[in-house]
Amino acid sequence: MSEIQFEINSHGRGSFFVKEGDERLAEMVISIVGSNLTVYHTEVSEKLRGQGTAAKLLSTMVDYVREHNLKVIALCPYVHAQFKAHPEKYTDIWNQDWHNPK
Repeated sequence: MSEIQFEINSHGRGSFFVKEGDERLAEMVISIVGSNLTVYHTEVSEKLRGQGTAAKLLSTMVDYVREHNLKVIALCPYVHAQFKAHPEKYTDIWNQDWHNPK
């Protein structure tokens, strides 16, 4: 599998992705606003399915969030399911109260 790459534009929208040639084979779509990184969608092509690619995208995103002192808003069903299944791994970065600002 190719290396996971990251790109973000000047509006705070971007993705973690795996690319082969001009084709994106896997992608986690995100945005960053303030201290929150929102994950919208994770998709892995048939070519990479079953190889742990989604988990590698998740791990790379989590490392980025921790390095930049961000919190995650998990709108993506895959990321939300992983955070819910393993809260002990993500409690420090999971913004569960994003919809109830104090």
